Amino acid sequence: MTTTDASGAAQAAAARFREVHDKVKAEVHKAIVGQEEVIDAVLAALFAGGHVLLEGVPGIGKTMLVRAVGDALDLSFSRIQFTPDLMPADVRGTEVLVEAAGGGRDLEFRAGPIVANLVLADEINRATPKTQSAMLEAMQERQVTVGDRTITLDEPYCVMATQNPVEQEGTYPLPEAQLDRFLFKVLVGYPKEADYARILALTTGVEVERPGSVSNAEEVLELRRTVRQVEVGEAAQEHAVRLVMATQPGSPYAPQLVEDSVALGSSPRGAQALILAAKVQALRAGRFAVAPEDVRAVAMPCLRHRVLLSFQGQADGVTADRVVQAVLDAVPLPGAGL
Repeated sequence: MTTTDASGAAQAAAARFREVHDKVKAEVHKAIVGQEEVIDAVLAALFAGGHVLLEGVPGIGKTMLVRAVGDALDLSFSRIQFTPDLMPADVRGTEVLVEAAGGGRDLEFRAGPIVANLVLADEINRATPKTQSAMLEAMQERQVTVGDRTITLDEPYCVMATQNPVEQEGTYPLPEAQLDRFLFKVLVGYPKEADYARILALTTGVEVERPGSVSNAEEVLELRRTVRQVEVGEAAQEHAVRLVMATQPGSPYAPQLVEDSVALGSSPRGAQALILAAKVQALRAGRFAVAPEDVRAVAMPCLRHRVLLSFQGQADGVTADRVVQAVLDAVPLPGAGL
């Protein structure tokens, strides 16, 4: 293939990505008003092959958003309502005793709600750590092990979890190992004033419009392959590495706020998240190559949940977002200021 042919194929792939992304987003908007950045982040996580944690107060449409994505993509969908009494077997599935055809009894495996293309883990921080750990294998290995049985999960597979940041009674903070499995942590804020009229029209009228299916699993997998093929230049990769290292105390790139307030910074998985998310960012912009600006644009949702504040940082009221912003301020774009 000549350089011209390769360039044309890349442009066509980027155009194809934008076409599917935009039609899915338009369909999701039939149920969700506004929240442009949140919808973009959810779709980016799905097309990059990652998981997303949505944090926001009750009643702002987190659950409805995930349902709308499932409807628009015609994926198998399941919802797990996490509660303190939920057990790992309720999530993964278990073997049950059933009547056999000959009159005897057999053990039959009944898959839990974790076996689906799109899994909504609603209020995930309400479950105990033991139950939360049932999600780890599925999120990282794309498989579920129950006894001596291992079930490979069908692709595309994506966990979209929600949690309430305000009500802490009866909740269990997600362990760092599980937080690290999420590509993004997205903060879902209140709607803008101009959006309320449309929200009320959609939710208090006689008819409620639901998103229809405009894509499918095969198309999602096609877009995931496209994302993986996007080129990453040396400057963009170097910028991602330095941003991640700047969250680590003792690093030559770490700003003073990190040294004073952070116990643990991002692992290399944070750099992987930055590159994958930046590839989606580039495709949405119609490019088939990642620029340092793309990496910078996705740094906040990729890194905010990968920063563990020290006791001193918590006592001083420092937030993870403030730390990530300090990192962005301390690590300039390649070539900046020259």
